[in-house]
Amino acid sequence: MDVNSYEIEELVKKVLGELSGVKSPNRSVSNQAIPTKAHVAYLTALEKFEVKEVDVPPVGDDDILVKVEGCGICGTDAHEFRKDPFGLIPVVLGHEGTGEIIKMGKNVKLDSAGKPLNIGDKVVTCMIFKDNPDITMFDLNKQNVGGADVYGLLKDDDPNNHLKGWFSDYILIKGGSTVFNVSDLDLESRILIEPCAVLIHAVERAKTTGILRFNSRVVVQGVGPIGLICVAVLRTLGIENICAVDGNNKRLEFAKKMGATKTVNFTEYKGIEALSGAVKDAFDGHLADFAFQCTGAPGGHSNIYKFIRNGGGLCELGFFINGGDATINPHFDICSKEITIVGSWVYTLRDYATTFDFLKRSQAIGLPMKELITHKFPLAEINEAMQVNLRQEGFKIAIVNK
Repeated sequence: MDVNSYEIEELVKKVLGELSGVKSPNRSVSNQAIPTKAHVAYLTALEKFEVKEVDVPPVGDDDILVKVEGCGICGTDAHEFRKDPFGLIPVVLGHEGTGEIIKMGKNVKLDSAGKPLNIGDKVVTCMIFKDNPDITMFDLNKQNVGGADVYGLLKDDDPNNHLKGWFSDYILIKGGSTVFNVSDLDLESRILIEPCAVLIHAVERAKTTGILRFNSRVVVQGVGPIGLICVAVLRTLGIENICAVDGNNKRLEFAKKMGATKTVNFTEYKGIEALSGAVKDAFDGHLADFAFQCTGAPGGHSNIYKFIRNGGGLCELGFFINGGDATINPHFDICSKEITIVGSWVYTLRDYATTFDFLKRSQAIGLPMKELITHKFPLAEINEAMQVNLRQEGFKIAIVNK
């Protein structure tokens, strides 16, 4: 095994420290060189990433340095790439990332679920709580991540640390962040954790209505990556009567592979009455018991009520940014039908932990989760990767480092 001079020096320090009773200030791995430089993909202008070399910051006693293995491209990344709605430019994006611990501070012992952390472990991050005492690992659904920071959506305002997003070859996870040991999952599964957590949370929100059951007729409207994962989560829970609604036949066909029993292409129907009739036909003459609205289109929200029976339920999760106002008639759409509505916004810590088991279970029942990742690009080709994502040429696009 090759060992560089830096690692020899660290090993000697550790041994001497142990002999003298002084603990080593940090731990580093023997088969990974600890870098002094890193490459990050800066979004410097609209639709323009520049890969730049930056210094690797010191690893503090509570910090973790991670060698990035891969990161998915999210719809939020695409919005920031095109319009900068969050006002973050210049910024290092990427929040669906995962990688291997190569160095960690002396105080780091456990992940956010109490699982031991060691050099070489594979990890993901969830959020940065900023010392919010109201959020803990097992405080179910008290708060989601709405008030927390997320790696990959942080301003580049620290001259000593530019490793704040997963579109990089290294990332520094600061003390106070959440981090999970996911060494028992493969790379593709780890890249899918963050978007899958969004749907775990949505389905948990839906279950609070008391309407979503094993025998429910369920509509999933919009089967991009989020909607496709929604179908998979429902199928993994044992719900088998699922109708996917979208305008893209490629997505609809994949929805069937993920567990949808019927599909409706809305481009083939003129007007909402014809479209809702097609959904009803898919359920043998019945409207849906429950619906998940996964598009960010106001028109999609307006239409979804027409697919739901009296006394049914709706989970709206498609609007992660302000997509505009939707027009509904509260009398016909909500009151007279007594629709129960829940909104869903990202996830909680517990949803992250649940997601790990979902990914294992979905694989066990044969759902092709990893086929969601249709394109992999190196960091140097991130601009092309973003354009492929915007053109909807695949499902999930990922940046994967060698």
